Amino acid sequence: MPTIQLHDQPPLPKRPRPIYIIGAGSIVKDAHLPAYQIAGFEVQGITNRSRNKAEELAETFNIKSVFDSVEQMVEMAPSDAVYDLTLPANYFAETLRKLPDGAAVLIQKPMGENRDEAEEILRVCREKNLTAAINFQLRFAPVISMARDAIAQGLIGELTDFEVRVNVDTPWHLWDFLDHAQFAEIYYHSIHYVDMIRSFLGNAQSVQCQSMGSHTAPNMDKTRSSYILDYGPDIRVNIQTNHQHRFGKKHQESYVKWEGTQGAIKAQLGVLMDYPKGEADWFEICVLEDGKDPEWQKLPVSGSWFPHAFIGAMGSLMHKLENPSAELPHSVEDVIHSMRTVDAAVRSSQAGGMTFKELTTH
Repeated sequence: MPTIQLHDQPPLPKRPRPIYIIGAGSIVKDAHLPAYQIAGFEVQGITNRSRNKAEELAETFNIKSVFDSVEQMVEMAPSDAVYDLTLPANYFAETLRKLPDGAAVLIQKPMGENRDEAEEILRVCREKNLTAAINFQLRFAPVISMARDAIAQGLIGELTDFEVRVNVDTPWHLWDFLDHAQFAEIYYHSIHYVDMIRSFLGNAQSVQCQSMGSHTAPNMDKTRSSYILDYGPDIRVNIQTNHQHRFGKKHQESYVKWEGTQGAIKAQLGVLMDYPKGEADWFEICVLEDGKDPEWQKLPVSGSWFPHAFIGAMGSLMHKLENPSAELPHSVEDVIHSMRTVDAAVRSSQAGGMTFKELTTH
């Protein structure tokens, strides 16, 4: 097999802008701030409803300013600030209204807790002329960027099969704000995969879904889902998630697989394995060669979904600010379609499939 070289990062800014974070939850500590340190992005300020949590992060990550409120932060932040909004999704719209008109903001996923909230967020961003992106960072994970480059180079030909499979034991108790949230597995987890698939294929023609409850996490509404995304007769696209595989690591899985007419790619998303400790991401590719048996090549991966993909989410926004003609792949204008897709998945799950009686009635 010939030597393959793939890009694993999207375009990044030449002159990063100062970041001001709204929220100090675990995602900020475990992903946002470590990613920004790796990238050399400077976080100049932070605020949180519980000031002591913001102060703890400020001390740990050398953030010079802690603010008592969003209003105080906005008053003190420079005009070129990029706001990083990391509150629970149902607070997004009201918080966005407090930002300066024309500001730049990276909004933590999902884009609201349901479609109605997503549409309201989109309206606020339009009304205030915000340069706004949603932090669906899986799009920017190194292994996903590598697959995107491989497919763009034509290495595996035309896509014929696109699959996401997650079979892990997820510690839902770490996110108590999800307790009793309706279809939380879809809106807060599987939406990553829906959004990532859309970043390759655009909008699906239709979606079918069935989401099931949990007997291991009693406070969770749903923890297992199956999706079929219809992109026409020539490509199979599906997502399978099971977050209650409690039977050891031997058969746990967390991968994305692409198959094409000339090759295939398989990539592990290691962070979901034994979360939050996680395992390494890996990337393998097979390119068919005439007269030779198929051979898989494992390529080095520089980083992982957590925290390195968060560099791409913020970096792409800053790159857009430097280059107004550049694409903003995770803009609110694009991601609203991810929210509409998962809304359709929820409605599909609620409606159910054709009953046996309907199947046997002539």
